[in-house]
Amino acid sequence: MDQQTTVARVTTGMRVVDSAGIEVGTVDLVQRGDPNAVTVQAPSADPGGSLDELIESATAGEPDVPADLAARLLRTGYLKVSTDLVPTGAVYVLADQIVTVSDNQVLLNAPATTLPSEH
Repeated sequence: MDQQTTVARVTTGMRVVDSAGIEVGTVDLVQRGDPNAVTVQAPSADPGGSLDELIESATAGEPDVPADLAARLLRTGYLKVSTDLVPTGAVYVLADQIVTVSDNQVLLNAPATTLPSEH
C-alpha cells in the first residue's frame, strides 16, 4: 500500500502508537502529500500579490516546523498528533513513518522521541 493510501485511511481522533508500543497521542490533523508542493520561502522583493506569496500565506500555519522539514512534510504527507510527550503539545508524523492503520489506531515505525515537535 502506498503512503497516500495509508494517510487517506487515517482520521482525526485515532490513537497513535510508536514502534516501542508507547502511546504518542491522538491524530489532530491529517494532511495528504503533494509531490509538487512548493518549498516555504522568504517573502520576495515583489510588492505585488504574487502566486508565491499567496501559497506562502495559505501554508503559513501548518506544519509549524523549520522550513526544510515543512517542505518534506508537505510533499510526503503528514499527521499532526496531540501529545503530552512534548512541551508544545504536538508532534508531526511523516507518511513514511506509518506502518499500519487499523481499528482506530495508527502504528509507527519510529520511536516517539524522534518525532519532530511543533514550534
